[in-house]
Amino acid sequence: MLGNSSSATEFFLLGFPGSQEVRRIFFVTFFFLYSVTVMGNTVIIITVCVSKHLQSPMYFFLGHLSVLEVLITSTAVPFMLWGLLLPNTQIISLAACAAQLYLYLSLSTSELALLGAMAVDHYMAVCNPLRYNIIMNSSTCIWVVIVSWVFGFLSEIWPVYATFQLTFCKSNVLDHFYCDRGQLLKVSCEDTLFTEFILFLMAVFIIIGPLIPTIVSYTYIISTILKIPSASGRRKSFSTCASHFTYVVIGFGSCFFLYVKPKQTQAAEYNKVASLLVLVVTPFLNPFIFTLWNDKFIQAFGDVLKRCYQLVKS
Repeated sequence: MLGNSSSATEFFLLGFPGSQEVRRIFFVTFFFLYSVTVMGNTVIIITVCVSKHLQSPMYFFLGHLSVLEVLITSTAVPFMLWGLLLPNTQIISLAACAAQLYLYLSLSTSELALLGAMAVDHYMAVCNPLRYNIIMNSSTCIWVVIVSWVFGFLSEIWPVYATFQLTFCKSNVLDHFYCDRGQLLKVSCEDTLFTEFILFLMAVFIIIGPLIPTIVSYTYIISTILKIPSASGRRKSFSTCASHFTYVVIGFGSCFFLYVKPKQTQAAEYNKVASLLVLVVTPFLNPFIFTLWNDKFIQAFGDVLKRCYQLVKS
């Protein structure tokens, strides 16, 4: 505990409770999920960059989405694994805590913006195929990605700044595995009601903003697909959007549970589960969602493996 006149300069993260055996099980499980996440998304990035068959806006956005997934999960999971492997070592300075929270929130916001852009891209491909190549040219795709990244990193400056302007004098112990904003507000000795309300409004704007074009796009997409006379045509059109739609449901749903709540300082157990969904489970599912349903990507990946084998053989 800290005195009322002093503010914490470092925090101790409790991580996950339990015996040493339970911690080892957690470590093995999360290490496996993190390793598959990094390797799977790296495979997507390399395949999209190398394969000539995947030079389209959909795969260009998918490559950037995979980059974001690797970065997002890497902001917190390695530190969490270190804490599980060596208990009582999860001590983080105030500056490192601010950097971790800012990177995590900024990258997550950029990802939501990119998911909204991908929904519009699918709408153009299904509903306006004749104008698709004209509108979704390389210049447009590059600008969409740039705007997504800039929007993410600019929109989270004030929320993180406002959080770390508070005085943390109740305690320097955070009941979480990373610098969670709710836990930071909980250990502040100031009245955080107004700050929490503003953060709630900003979270609603950041999440609803990309969600609106996503919902509108898929409304038109589903309407257009249902009008296709042949079953094979409907199946082909739906398979193009199914992976992205599945990922949107998981991504936006978990963010709603985690951030769209007026009271940020609620149960730590709830926040831990929701954070694990965003930081561990969703990035882990990304390579499987976007590749297992995509015959074109699987074929391109097979071609890349053949080329690598020929290079090694020669």
